[in-house]
This record gives sequence, C-alpha cells and structure tokens, in this order.
Amino acid sequence: MIRYALRCEDEHGFEAWFAASADYDDQAARGLVECPMCGSRSVSKQIMAPAVTGAKKAAPAPDLARMRTMMMRAAREVRSHVEQNFDYVGDAFAREARDIHEGRSEKREIYGEASPAEVKKLKEDGVPCAPLPPLPPPPDKLN
Repeated sequence: MIRYALRCEDEHGFEAWFAASADYDDQAARGLVECPMCGSRSVSKQIMAPAVTGAKKAAPAPDLARMRTMMMRAAREVRSHVEQNFDYVGDAFAREARDIHEGRSEKREIYGEASPAEVKKLKEDGVPCAPLPPLPPPPDKLN
C-alpha cells in the first residue's frame, strides 16, 4: 500500500491510499480520483516524505473492503439525512445561501447545485457551505 498526498485545482488537500504507485496513474487517467471536498477530477500528487519504518513489528494492514463499506454507508446516511430534512433549492443554491447568510432570506437548511466557481466565491465571502457526499459509484466503477 502507498499513501499519496493529493491536491485538486481548487487547492483542497487530501490523502488517498493505492495498492501500488502505478494504480494512482491508472485511476487518475480513468477519472476515478476526485477531490472529496468539491468533486474535481483535476488532482495532482504532492511532495511527501517517505514513511520509513524500523525493525518494529508492522501494524496489521487495514481491512480496506470493510473501511470502504463503512464510508459508503456513512455517505449514504449523510446524503439521505440532508435530502429528507433540508430544502432543495436546485441551481439557485449559491444565491439562496448568500441571501440566508446576509439576512435577506429566512434562515433554514438548504441544499442544491453550485458550480466550483460559485462555491469558491461563497467560501471567500464567509458563507458556510459544504459538498454533499456523492452517491457511491456503481460496482464496475470501484477502484
């Protein structure tokens, strides 16, 4: 297993694990590596110091299949909660979020669509927003 520090075009930093170094290149080329914050697929590796271990007994390898299942379940639960309890405002999300933040609209929880540029502007202006977890991919698209 190899861990890479990654960064998307919007400067979101995150880490990802791959079975081998060639796996990152393959998955990135197929558009399977994306930023968990904004969904951008324009992702690059960052400089990392190698993790060198001494003679200590290595920790057991994580159960990646179990971890993936747990993460997918958590993402589905978060998304389901938002869809059931928040107001859907469609592509008016950026405008409505700004109006709520500035007191021009009733304070309530909302969700909808916004372009990466709109999200960047909202964050620059201090308007709180976060992406919904994506729906889990179909089995044939799993890494």
